[in-house]
Amino acid sequence: MDSLHTDPLLLTVLLVTGFVGCAEFASVALVHPVIRRLPEPSQVLMESGLLTTFGRVMPVGMTAAAVLAGIGAARYQPLAFTLAVVVLTIALIVTIIGNVPINRWQSRVEGDDVPDGFIARRRRWDLFQAIRGSLQLLGFVLVAFGTASL
Repeated sequence: MDSLHTDPLLLTVLLVTGFVGCAEFASVALVHPVIRRLPEPSQVLMESGLLTTFGRVMPVGMTAAAVLAGIGAARYQPLAFTLAVVVLTIALIVTIIGNVPINRWQSRVEGDDVPDGFIARRRRWDLFQAIRGSLQLLGFVLVAFGTASL
């Protein structure tokens, strides 16, 4: 536990992966199930709003989590950090291939007009979100185990 208090890098890896993993998984488990129960125009507004807020923070946070876990793996060398790098990198790939194209489409939706195919695209986005949110949370858990093993 002393190393956590005296090592800024270790603390940063833990905090960044924890924030990203918890935020992404909370989106999957707590936020989007509620949005899916709203009328379609309200879903459009909510998804556009979340794209604005999460879209400013998560690209940086998700990339930083993977990079910091990689630095942690190189510096501290527990297997859990190396596994975290793999898991967090896969989450980034899922995001880029799955979520980003749908986010770009969503960013062009104006007001609360429900475009054709909206629900189908959002459910596909939900699937990618469930994968990446779970991977982000797993990455944090692996960093936590790695930190505990030091």
